[in-house]
Amino acid sequence: MEPFVVSARKYRPQTFKDVVGQEAITNTLLNAIDNDHLAQALLFCGPRGVGKTTCARILAKKINQDGTEREDEDFAFNIFELDAASNNSVDDIRSLIDQVRIPPQVGKYKVYIIDEVHMLSQSAFNAFLKTLEEPPKHAIFILATTEKHKIIPTILSRCQIFDFKRITVKDAANYLKYIAEQQEVEAEESALHIIAQKADGAMRDALSIFDRVVSFSGKQLTRKAVTENLNVLDYDTYFTATDLILENKIPDLLILFNKTLSLGFDGHHFITGLASHFRDLMVCQHQETLTLLEVGDDVRTQYQEQAKKADKIFLLKALELANDCDLKYKTSKNQRLLVELTLMKLASITFDGEKKNADFIIPASFFKAKKENNTVSTEKQVVEEPKSEYQAENLQSKSEPEPETLPTPINEPEVQNPPIVNKIQLKSSEKRVSGLSLSSIKAKKAHENEKTPAISGEELPKESFAEEEMQEHWNDFVQQLEKKGRKILASNLQTDVPKLKDDHTIWIELPNGTMKKEVEREQSLMMDYLKQKLNNYSITLFITVNEEVAKKFAFTPEEKYEKLKEKNPAIEILRKEFDLDF
Repeated sequence: MEPFVVSARKYRPQTFKDVVGQEAITNTLLNAIDNDHLAQALLFCGPRGVGKTTCARILAKKINQDGTEREDEDFAFNIFELDAASNNSVDDIRSLIDQVRIPPQVGKYKVYIIDEVHMLSQSAFNAFLKTLEEPPKHAIFILATTEKHKIIPTILSRCQIFDFKRITVKDAANYLKYIAEQQEVEAEESALHIIAQKADGAMRDALSIFDRVVSFSGKQLTRKAVTENLNVLDYDTYFTATDLILENKIPDLLILFNKTLSLGFDGHHFITGLASHFRDLMVCQHQETLTLLEVGDDVRTQYQEQAKKADKIFLLKALELANDCDLKYKTSKNQRLLVELTLMKLASITFDGEKKNADFIIPASFFKAKKENNTVSTEKQVVEEPKSEYQAENLQSKSEPEPETLPTPINEPEVQNPPIVNKIQLKSSEKRVSGLSLSSIKAKKAHENEKTPAISGEELPKESFAEEEMQEHWNDFVQQLEKKGRKILASNLQTDVPKLKDDHTIWIELPNGTMKKEVEREQSLMMDYLKQKLNNYSITLFITVNEEVAKKFAFTPEEKYEKLKEKNPAIEILRKEFDLDF
């Protein structure tokens, strides 16, 4: 029995044409070889598993071929691979420099492939600088790394840099399909796409996952087998969840989430996958962005069908809620409740609030029928002389009239003194309005206007008044403010003595704009008081600001003392007697 060789080694590319997803770099290297324009120091950088070391080996083999060698010639004597992770000291680099001086025995070039070059120490980098800048003509250095930012700038400036890109899902799935055909494995296209997505741009990881899934499922590679083995949620789970969200079925949605948790998945996995599903549905909204959907053709059709059910507004709101749950998940103390609450919010996006009370909404036909009954009952109630005591009582009652008239009793006794009932004139039912409608509010306002007609400005009293009378009421208003505790406003109003500028204008001068704003803010209350007391509703308040007035007021302790001394000179005697100071 032959020993098993993993697919990553068994199907490692032997030529540049076999390299997956790096056409730009492979074409550049081929042209450089054909035109004899190859640099002596190359730096291959990029994510893991994208072909850096493979391209380095192919390049080392390609530059030594002259057409006379055997097909299986690998030029092993001319290719030296150094793992910088374990050989990162200065002594290792010095040993490498000593080997570089020796010319090749077979072929034209010696190629030194230094993998994980970012692991070299600072001293090793410095020892390598001179040789890297001016190597012998027969030596070519190929440095490979996944972390270019850790390499010192002096090394980067001496190398020709090639940035390897991540393998796309489409390219990885196509290569996996080729591998499956080589191994005679029947694989579903959607299953290969799941493997390619799980690999996250690394071809080596995709091949490793492929080997593992084939060992699990055998020669039949299905989407169900892949999802079970890789512990990923199937597309169907998210399609079902989205259908339940669009149909506002919260109980079924919570049961689906509980079933997902019972399979071993955590809530974070579920909500991030749901967010990605919403993103894919958003991509399907436009034909131009459809290429961003990295799934198989069968799943693509499902996405397009469901994208027709979900509008753009719903998807934007759903993405926002799912992303917010993703950000809060790690810090939440009740993570399951957080996800369940998010799912309930998602299922409520398209929920119409009126549907909730649909059973309690009174249909319009009810009011129409009631209107007809009112009209009939009103016609029956408009009578001149009631024929019985029963009918008279029924007329005076405020209850709703019966839809059908009661039959007149046979042999009805005569009434000696029947009450005289005047004609009742009821308004047409068409003019009635609901108490909760806008029409009722308008009718209420109209009724109030009829009761209290508006008084025009010309009809308001405008009695003349003296300045002393105005000042007296002004001081009364200030005292009321002080009793209510509004000391600041009262103090502002006492700053100046109000004067009459003309017959209807009161003028007050304040020391600054702040006090003016305070008085203006509360002037309506004061003016209402003065208008009522003076019986003149045309008076206005005119406020000016004069900063010169500010000097009349004491602000510093010395100024306050001088003011007090003017009022009572005995304070100065008291200060000198007790030798007081400020």
